Amino acid sequence: MREVYLDNAATTRTHPDVAKKALFMMREEYGNPSSLHAKGLSASAALEEARGRLAEILGCEPREVYFTSGGTESNNLALTGAFEARRRKGSGIVTTAVEHSSVIEPLQFLEKEGARLSVAPPLPDGRFDKNAIAGAVNEDTVLLSCMLVNSETGAVAPLEEISAAARAKNERILIHCDAVQGFGRLNVSPKRLGADLMSVSGHKLHAPKGIGALYIKSGVRILPILKGGGQQVDRRHGVSIRPGTENVPLACAFAEAASIMHANRAGNLAHLRDLCEYFMKRAANTPGLCINSPGEMAPYICNVSAPGYLSGHLVSFLSERGVYVSGGSACSGGKDSRVLAAMGLAPERIKGAVRVSLCPDNTEEDLAAFFDALETATQTLRRTGAQG
Repeated sequence: MREVYLDNAATTRTHPDVAKKALFMMREEYGNPSSLHAKGLSASAALEEARGRLAEILGCEPREVYFTSGGTESNNLALTGAFEARRRKGSGIVTTAVEHSSVIEPLQFLEKEGARLSVAPPLPDGRFDKNAIAGAVNEDTVLLSCMLVNSETGAVAPLEEISAAARAKNERILIHCDAVQGFGRLNVSPKRLGADLMSVSGHKLHAPKGIGALYIKSGVRILPILKGGGQQVDRRHGVSIRPGTENVPLACAFAEAASIMHANRAGNLAHLRDLCEYFMKRAANTPGLCINSPGEMAPYICNVSAPGYLSGHLVSFLSERGVYVSGGSACSGGKDSRVLAAMGLAPERIKGAVRVSLCPDNTEEDLAAFFDALETATQTLRRTGAQG
């Protein structure tokens, strides 16, 4: 049975050259980068080369890049660390209702610790409401967090405009961007977007799982959430931002994957736009199918609904036929989508949602296989009475 993998927003297959890089580092350059002997110094040099490669892609200085275990850790470190460092200057935090759980839950925790949390809803079509986001900022606001690309609908935030509008109301505000679903595919530059803090992850762009990074603008002070060790130090403020022995193999693999994606970004994006256009045309012409993604979207995350069916049933049916999609964010655990609910969609549309997320390896044949399998699924479920 031919496999059709269309769940790339959840994770991607590791690129062969990236896997080779990780294996080489594990087998040959296995020293601890903090060790002072030759093996450690060699590992340290490889780690700093990887940091420099990521910095070049992000358009920042290597000292502004800190390796983490992934997007979740980067988000937690950025939000908790920034708020704790600035809570004497104010207690306000602004975010959106469509953020990833690794942003929403830390902010809800900070709210219990005394933060004043303002959550801006999206527009009904799923786009980010820049006026509502910036409008929630006031003189007490110390932190604003807005993702770049929504992991369920593909909506792209006008972060450059949001940052400018927010700073016009409060020039001292720190702006964090969860760019996990954008880095490696879109032109992601924290300086251009106006971000002081930016989270990125490896396994969304064909690197292994368990590696990510946090950009911290030079001069911005955050407090660490881990204690112990003297690795990855913010020398200006004399604090170890992310203590613990660095994962050199995965850091180097991450840099390799990011470099490959960056070098091929223009061609990849053109291909993905063609695939997205094909998908949307097929979806619009499929009876009973509703499109949930907005017109302005990243061309690799497409969300549709089959009202009257349960997404779990559809995902399972398609999986049995070798077509792999999801009902929403992989971190949602199968729960109804907060994102679609925030858009005000009807319950039956939320419960019947399916996300198709693409990578440069996908083809029109893959998408045709999805629509064929989906038609078979709805017909079979309807005939057997196993609808939602």
